[in-house]
Amino acid sequence: MRYTQAEKMEVIRVVEDSALLIRQTLLMLGINRSTFYKWYRHYAEDGYDGLADKKPNPKKFWNRIPLPVKDQVVDIALELPDKSPRDLAWHITDSYGYNISGSSVYRILKSYDLIMSPAYIVISAADHFKQPTKRVHEL
Repeated sequence: MRYTQAEKMEVIRVVEDSALLIRQTLLMLGINRSTFYKWYRHYAEDGYDGLADKKPNPKKFWNRIPLPVKDQVVDIALELPDKSPRDLAWHITDSYGYNISGSSVYRILKSYDLIMSPAYIVISAADHFKQPTKRVHEL
């Protein structure tokens, strides 16, 4: 359940004015201690405005490669066209101080059309074996 700014302030006032221990007061109110202390910390830092709900941050993924790093990988690949994605990953890790995998380099270069798809050879199957078996356990 979400509490409004005024409700949070009321809970803080009740806890401050209570003769009971904080733990007992919060237990009677049905509010988790960590939630109360988070509210209290925001109140101590920013006053009444700190109790207002903040808009959630946009989703940030911890493992997404930033766009400047992608651009840097492309620039390095254009400078060193004879290196494979795996060699580029080693070069970047050794020279630029951050770790990037060979598969990540491959995906980045593939998204910029710097890696061509391998040529596939289509092999068709025959209708029957050239040397069919004649007995049960014959290989």
